[in-house]
Amino acid sequence: MRENIMTPVWTRPTLASGQLRQVLEQIYRDRPMLHFTAGQTVPLPQDSIWVVCRGIALITTSYESGDEALLGLAGPSMPFGSALSWVMPYEVQALTDLDLIRLKLVEIEQTPLLAQDLFLMLAQRHRQTEMLLSPIGQRRVEDRLRNFLQLLGREFGQPEDQLLRLNCRLTHQHLANALGTTRVTVTRLIGQFRREGWLDFDDQRHLVLKGLL
Repeated sequence: MRENIMTPVWTRPTLASGQLRQVLEQIYRDRPMLHFTAGQTVPLPQDSIWVVCRGIALITTSYESGDEALLGLAGPSMPFGSALSWVMPYEVQALTDLDLIRLKLVEIEQTPLLAQDLFLMLAQRHRQTEMLLSPIGQRRVEDRLRNFLQLLGREFGQPEDQLLRLNCRLTHQHLANALGTTRVTVTRLIGQFRREGWLDFDDQRHLVLKGLL
C-alpha cells in the first residue's frame, strides 16, 4: 500500500445525491486510493479516518472469550475509523474488495465544509447501524435472522430481475455473531428460509432475496 498525502484546496462541489465518494475523488484526484482485497485487515491509524469509495467494510469487536460481535458495515461514502469509536478492540476487515481514501483528522479540522459533509455521512452510518441492530431485541432467533437479512437486502442489495442480490459474502458465523446465536442455528434457519422460497444463493454464494422490491 502507498499513499501520497497532499493538502487540497477545498472548493465545494455539488453533492449529487449525497455522494461524498464522488466529491472526495474529485478533490483528492492526485491522491491514490488504497486498495484492500476481500478478507484483508484494514489498519486503523489514530490520526486518520477512512472513507469507503467502493466495496463494503466489516466492522467488529472481539471479547476475551474469543467471541466476536458485529458493530456495523460501511459501504460507499461512509466513514469509519478507531478515532470515531470508543469500542476496544475496534477491528475492520474488507468484506469485499475495498477502495478507501484516508483523511487525516487535521485535514478535516482545517476544512469545515469537508467536516460538515463527513458528519452527514457519519449520521447515515449511525442510522444504518441502529437499523441493523434493531432485530436483536426480538425474542425468537428466527425473527431476528429474517429481519436482519431483509434489512441487509434493503441497505446493500443490488436490484436485479425483481430480486435483491447482496454483492458480499457474509458467512453463517458473521450472521451468528451479529445476532447473538450459533452458527448451527443460522445454518438451520437459512435452510428453512430457502425452502420458504424468499431466500437463495447465486453461483458465487451471494445471498439473493425475493419479494422485497
